[in-house]
Amino acid sequence: MVGCSMGDMARTDSTAVSPPAWGVQHTLCLPTEDAARQAAAELAAGGHRLVAIRAHDHFRSDPSSFWYGKPSLDPELAGWWQVFSLAVHSGHDRRALEPFLRHEHIRIAGVARSRGGFHQGCAEGHAATLQQVFTRDGLVHERATAEVAPPVPLPADPAPPALGPRWTGPASAEPHRPEDVVRAVVAVAERMYGSAEDAPDAVGWLLGEDFAFGEPYETTGAFLGDLADAVAHQGDCTDDTVDAVPFLAELASDGAIPPAVRVIVLGDLLRLASTGASLAVFTADRVAALGDVWQEPAGVQMTRRAIGRALPRLLARWDEEGDAARFVLAALAATAAPEGVGTHLVRRLKDLPAPAGSPRADTVALIAALLDDDERGLGAALHRLASWRPALAEQTATPHAAARQVAVAVLPALVMEDVGPAVHP
Repeated sequence: MVGCSMGDMARTDSTAVSPPAWGVQHTLCLPTEDAARQAAAELAAGGHRLVAIRAHDHFRSDPSSFWYGKPSLDPELAGWWQVFSLAVHSGHDRRALEPFLRHEHIRIAGVARSRGGFHQGCAEGHAATLQQVFTRDGLVHERATAEVAPPVPLPADPAPPALGPRWTGPASAEPHRPEDVVRAVVAVAERMYGSAEDAPDAVGWLLGEDFAFGEPYETTGAFLGDLADAVAHQGDCTDDTVDAVPFLAELASDGAIPPAVRVIVLGDLLRLASTGASLAVFTADRVAALGDVWQEPAGVQMTRRAIGRALPRLLARWDEEGDAARFVLAALAATAAPEGVGTHLVRRLKDLPAPAGSPRADTVALIAALLDDDERGLGAALHRLASWRPALAEQTATPHAAARQVAVAVLPALVMEDVGPAVHP
């Protein structure tokens, strides 16, 4: 199945050829067959070309299926039903459709939510391809030429406000040579653990001499990307991640590590600390539909707590750090600080270069509301952010995600996109 890649930009001259029709296949999970049929009928009435419903794990009871007899990946959904639908949109390239498709995703998630279910996900690609591979078992609606026509004119995303002033400090005139950065990181490991090989399992293999110096990295970013992936492969927090947190914290506070690199490592810690909130927002509708209570996975919780334990030492460097590092540190404190740690930073936020009306000012307001545990301020900050960052609309659309969870989930992207130009010259 074709993934969620952008289509080619359409030509705009007199010989312009319309881009191929774009398709989106949605999957909804509903608690009963009746609810599934109702949702299927609503999607068909809205112009979806193909709609099928099947009992969850349908193919595990089909002797001709690869999945026959295999254990369920979602045993908690036993007795539930799924709706699969294909919506086709023509006349526009994928990039132009982005605001409309975002609205459609929100709307269709609401269709499932209103019937006690949840939107399980979607796949995108050329409509002809998706129609050809659509599984027709349980097909209940088919209209060969049906399309969901976008409005005219197409909605457009608002332009973001002008960026705040440039960050000072983290970048130098010349990029840091990757071999120098690797050696500095290895030196930290040797100081902490006696040798690089004795570093925590998640990073020890990365710092071994054969790996680090056998085939030199072309860029510092490539090395730091491998380091981040080694600590939490595909964002998965494990016991190895917990063990590696003190090492990352040491890198983030070691004066021998270039300032730009330390800012990036602080950003890695920020992303790790926000993992639980991101999962909570992503699964909010599912958890509510199943009548469950959100529980942070053990590895994620232990990682966040390990970062919290490292925070006092990191925050002690506040006066020595540049503005970009302070910005990330404040976000980290707002995300992972134990109770009572970091609240003193609220008054220091005014020292950051964040002029009123800039995107950075909205992010700083979000950080301040989190540090102060200010629900009203949190709502106001999220509202302002959503006015120029429309992707936030999907995360705030569900009533089942708490505002604090949403704020923590979006904070790493807001912060690191802002400091990115300074740390990646």
